[in-house]
Amino acid sequence: MAHPAPARDAAHPAIPGEFDLIARYFRRPARRAVLGVGDDCALLQALPGQQWAVSTDMLVEGRHFFVGTDPYRLGHKALAVNLSDLAAMGAQPHSFLLALALPAADTAWLDAFSRGLLALADAQGIELVGGDTTRGPLNLCITVLGLVPEGLALRRDAARAGDDLWVSGTPGDARLALGHLRGEWTLGPQALQHLLPRLEQPQPRTGLGVGLRGVAHAAIDISDGLLGDLSHVLGASGVGARVDADAVPGSELLAAQPTARRRACQLAGGDDYELLFTAPASQRAEVLRASAQAGVAVARIGCIESEPGLRLHDAQGRDMPADFPSFDHFLQP
Repeated sequence: MAHPAPARDAAHPAIPGEFDLIARYFRRPARRAVLGVGDDCALLQALPGQQWAVSTDMLVEGRHFFVGTDPYRLGHKALAVNLSDLAAMGAQPHSFLLALALPAADTAWLDAFSRGLLALADAQGIELVGGDTTRGPLNLCITVLGLVPEGLALRRDAARAGDDLWVSGTPGDARLALGHLRGEWTLGPQALQHLLPRLEQPQPRTGLGVGLRGVAHAAIDISDGLLGDLSHVLGASGVGARVDADAVPGSELLAAQPTARRRACQLAGGDDYELLFTAPASQRAEVLRASAQAGVAVARIGCIESEPGLRLHDAQGRDMPADFPSFDHFLQP
């Protein structure tokens, strides 16, 4: 039996149904797709000599973000973490799909979330072409599609002995902010104001990723911790690495922290979505040129070696234990 629709009045606008919700907050004219939001499938035009790079990430309330997180920033981050995967492959963003589970159709929340999501989409030249909505615990799942010329994707299995090891930005800021929110340490109001956007609104390094095509060998984005994500590259490539823990660049706020905390945030923090990549020593000038063109600073923090394993040392060359575990959804509480 059908239930009557809620009454409409100016003070209490009707709660949008599923299709009204999509039309109101997420439907826009297709620009790059042949057919976008509103049909059973999106239609995308394949380009000769290009490969599709496709990735999916899920953000679950209480697991990936705190209850009550600002919805505008959450919309930004939901797309940013997926765009970071495209950046790590050297792929140019093309389009994305959104699967959204909501406990209720809260119009104020949806307005802010969609504005944050679509503002980043516009800035990155990527368009929403489809997805799904349902009722349930808050869960955001985005699938991104990008394009990369055949043979130029930055793959995890392409690192070679003798490569330099580089990182973008200042890893560790997001973990420093998270530690404050978890009550592990206390930051001043100004410090927190500066660091929270690093956690809640990370900037995907897509311009740098594209600029590293044909320059870098392998790349990965730092989502679960620098050393942990590096281990994925080493394992896939069958090589090892030597890393200078004190060469990893840090912000002034992070540099002011106790050494043990600084190193833990930088080497195992995660949520930075910076790029960690390898490139031949002969390409240092090209790496710096790509960095300048993208407007993203990079730093050389070590080298790839033929002997498997990870070796860590400090600024004085003293060996350090490489016991900085990365985040794992099924091993951490």
